[in-house]
Amino acid sequence: MAFTLATWNINSVRLRVGLVEKLLREEAPDVLCLQECKSPVEKMPLDQFAALGYGFVAARGQKGYNGVAILSRLPLRDAGHIDWCGKGDARHVAAELENGVVIHNCYIPAGGDVPDRTVNDKFGHKLDFLAEMRDRFGADKPGKSILVGDLNIAPREDDVWDHKALLKVVSHTPVEVEAFGDVMEAGGWVDVTRRDIPEGRLYSWWSYRAKDWDAADKGRRLDHIWASADIGNAGHSSRILRDARGWEQPSDHAPVFASFDL
Repeated sequence: MAFTLATWNINSVRLRVGLVEKLLREEAPDVLCLQECKSPVEKMPLDQFAALGYGFVAARGQKGYNGVAILSRLPLRDAGHIDWCGKGDARHVAAELENGVVIHNCYIPAGGDVPDRTVNDKFGHKLDFLAEMRDRFGADKPGKSILVGDLNIAPREDDVWDHKALLKVVSHTPVEVEAFGDVMEAGGWVDVTRRDIPEGRLYSWWSYRAKDWDAADKGRRLDHIWASADIGNAGHSSRILRDARGWEQPSDHAPVFASFDL
């Protein structure tokens, strides 16, 4: 079974329903994982996506915040969710394809502006979230699984526009990068994107604050596609659809793609 998967922080699925439809029509991934949907499930425009052939859905939502959805034109079943840190946030949903592959769609907290948990509860929440992921996937090693989403960490020096300038900026601080690596190691996860594209600068997010995001190119790779060790070699054809960042009224994130032969 071969399929293509994409992950995209859409920053409001209702506001940007047209962009999701554009992606589905023009790029036609078999599975699209969305984060930051900012909508209860019952108000997500799922009928419009079903009209394009994406009638299989697993989603969790909440009003105005968070929210994750898996849209598929391949049959899948809702495989539940994990309430990380017990906050009741809609930050995770899982679905199982007919071939037994489990897809985890995650939205890790951004962490606020100050990388110090003693003065910034949001940063503490982010670190606790990562610690829970490490412990859960370490205790129950994932098999035949794919984990995707806005993980809100750019781990490598070439995942950011300026490594030294961002060492004290949330998303690239050493403590976050270490915690991120611990999650990967504990679960035996393979970074599919960097396995395919091992060298060079690679970004999936550009701030709205940049007057000309494309020319400035001050990006970060915050969006990821991982595979469990047993299927890590099945991923290929990774790419980031940079052009989507320039679409009308865009998300500040671009979709990340990978294909799998399983």
